[in-house]
Amino acid sequence: MSTVLVIRIRRTKPFIGFVFQSFFFSVLGLLGSIPHAFVLEWFNDVNEHVLPYLHFGALVVVFAMFFYVRLSIVMSIGILFYCLLCLFGIAFIENLEPFGFSLFQVSFILFIMAWIVQFIGHKIEGKKPSFFKDVQFLLIGPAWLMSMIFKKIGVKY
Repeated sequence: MSTVLVIRIRRTKPFIGFVFQSFFFSVLGLLGSIPHAFVLEWFNDVNEHVLPYLHFGALVVVFAMFFYVRLSIVMSIGILFYCLLCLFGIAFIENLEPFGFSLFQVSFILFIMAWIVQFIGHKIEGKKPSFFKDVQFLLIGPAWLMSMIFKKIGVKY
């Protein structure tokens, strides 16, 4: 029985990682799609290439990094690189608008799909999602995923 469980967990780890990445990316995208023209007015002297990355999603990344630095400096550096990739992806979607969908629409669809998959997974697992107890658990997902990546490549954190 335990061998079957270990095999099942090993097969689902990439899928679990995809769900965590989808949640994180979609939340940053939803926050990035909040109108923020008044914030951009404060940054008149900023290079125009930086402006697509100044939004509420980036602000959340800045505050979340304080949480991650408290956990581990090495892990926070890895998460920072992942956050920067997410911010580049958000700017790319915002500029490209794939298939005519706005950033909000893409992020919302991805968020709903990730929730559905998350609840199916918790139903199969037989446990309630732990983030209903504490919002801090929402920040643990990316750290857990980064720890899996670090273990795989042999980085001590």
